Amino acid sequence: MSPLISAVMFGAGIFGNVAALVILEIRRRRNVRTGGTRRRALFHVLITSLVVTDLAGTCLISPLVQLSYSRNTTLVAMSHRTNGVCKYFGFSMTFFSLVTLSLLFTMALERCLAIGYPYLYSRHVTKKCAYIAIPLVVVLSTLFCLLPFVGFGKYVQYCPGTWCFIDMNPLETKNRVYANLYATIMLVLVLAIVLCNGFVVYQLFKMYRRRRRNGGSMMATTRSNNDRRAMSMAEEVEHLILLVFMTIIFIICTLPLVIRVYINSIGDRKESHPMDLIALRFISVNSIIDPWVFILFSPSVLHFCWASVCRVPLGFHRGSILNSTLAKDNIHVNVELSHTKLDYPHHCQSVRDL
Repeated sequence: MSPLISAVMFGAGIFGNVAALVILEIRRRRNVRTGGTRRRALFHVLITSLVVTDLAGTCLISPLVQLSYSRNTTLVAMSHRTNGVCKYFGFSMTFFSLVTLSLLFTMALERCLAIGYPYLYSRHVTKKCAYIAIPLVVVLSTLFCLLPFVGFGKYVQYCPGTWCFIDMNPLETKNRVYANLYATIMLVLVLAIVLCNGFVVYQLFKMYRRRRRNGGSMMATTRSNNDRRAMSMAEEVEHLILLVFMTIIFIICTLPLVIRVYINSIGDRKESHPMDLIALRFISVNSIIDPWVFILFSPSVLHFCWASVCRVPLGFHRGSILNSTLAKDNIHVNVELSHTKLDYPHHCQSVRDL
């Protein structure tokens, strides 16, 4: 990777994460003014922590790469006696990859509980849970990443000297166990996120089928409740779309590294530094892509795309679109009601004749 490409990636990561934070703050203030739901507030805390994590990872890791290029030296050579720079770089790479994926799992689990178990969610899940879960994720990830400093696992430098990470070609058994443990944790988190998102998709599909089956309502109050349920389902779909795309990006960025660790552990132990480097580059790109995924799939952009596809005037908001959809769904009910009113006098007349 050339210094120019590395600098462009660093700039894109900083700009994207800062822009995502600005959008999140604007949305938070709007929710405060409009009395946003607790669900939205909790999801906002989690997505904000994810963006802050990506921004911190970009700021704490990428400058070392630029410094290495500017000095035309390797990370190991920067602190040849203690190897401190390389260990710090490896610790940071491992730490931020674990924290990011753990936060993504927390977001998926929160959506899973909100949709699948609404009673349990409303009684026990609050913003306080997020304030407990986030520090817990950070502490556990820190403890895991500190293990190489006490002899369990090892951080090594990778060609061309601007990368340090867990030794994916370890000779000692304990180092091999540590590398496989890291890969297994990442794989389990990815599978758990996929299962949670799949469960949410299934529950949303059931909600949609139930609404279609129930149809419209004769009373205005019930119709208003249907509108609110449709609005709630639309919000859940927006959150799900964002989670699904973030999950897809992280799977693409994570699996190459997991596969390389397993291949190096169970294969013929033939080293392949170019393949290891490609896997490291994939996982480092995640913190740069994540904020742009959030920006591109934010609700305002989704509303614009939905309005364009459905050919709805741009002045329409989400409620207007949903109301028009509900109106279409309730046409057949209104027709049946009107037929009932027309047939009723005829029935009375026949009784009168008798």
